[in-house]
Amino acid sequence: MKLLKTHRCFDGQVRFWEHESVETRTSMKFSTFTPPGEIKGCLIWLSGLSCTDENFISKAGAQRHLAEHGLMLICPDTSPRGLSLPGEHDHWDFGASAGFYVDATTPGYRDHYRMYSYVNSEVHMLVQNEFNVAADRISLFGHSMGGHGALVLGLREPSKYCSLSAFAPIANPVEVPWGQKAFRGYLGASPADWKTYDSCELIRAGARHPHPILVDQGSADDFLEKQLKPDRLIEACLGVQPIELRRHEGYDHGYYFIASFIADHILFHAKALSATSTS
Repeated sequence: MKLLKTHRCFDGQVRFWEHESVETRTSMKFSTFTPPGEIKGCLIWLSGLSCTDENFISKAGAQRHLAEHGLMLICPDTSPRGLSLPGEHDHWDFGASAGFYVDATTPGYRDHYRMYSYVNSEVHMLVQNEFNVAADRISLFGHSMGGHGALVLGLREPSKYCSLSAFAPIANPVEVPWGQKAFRGYLGASPADWKTYDSCELIRAGARHPHPILVDQGSADDFLEKQLKPDRLIEACLGVQPIELRRHEGYDHGYYFIASFIADHILFHAKALSATSTS
């Protein structure tokens, strides 16, 4: 790994890194916050469309709360970089900055767009090997496309992630334009191949996480009705997967919304990680 820059923050360290990825076959960037003193666990944050490894760590105001709970944060980038695949740079919601946390199967993309495995295997192991965090001390959260990614990874790999939460996730991507566009480009034309990357479909098929899921959603979110569909997630979870969906009047889709409630999410994960350590 190559350390690009570092900043002292709440007596901890914000750092920006670059490394050669086995999964994407490209250089990948990620950012971290390490608290002062003992690291009691790690939160993996998955960002949304058009974001990089810098958005959350610069805008969300999470470091104060992470430091209070002794938690590390790692923020991977949202896609491979430095490629020139067909259509990769034509639209903001597909290709670069829009990896959708899937392992692509279509020509060209399948060689590099392996963001599911990048997070689930490479980043997960990096947290353990480079930052000495135990495998059972890792939790997962994200926003929008990243909220979709966090829910999907956590539901498919429940033993690897202690707790899950999301801000305004794309809850039912097989049924909305963002998800359909991405899945068609990365996974091919058959909707049957998309369902393993949809949290609602996974829950309907029997996937579960042992810890309740926390979701926050703003009522003034411009993407709420067309792209996010949180009510479908509630319907899928009813009676089978504990979930708390909190609706916030007047909040939109952006980082002011995330910053307003990030302390609650960090506390939610800190409690889950604490319970793991004492079990």
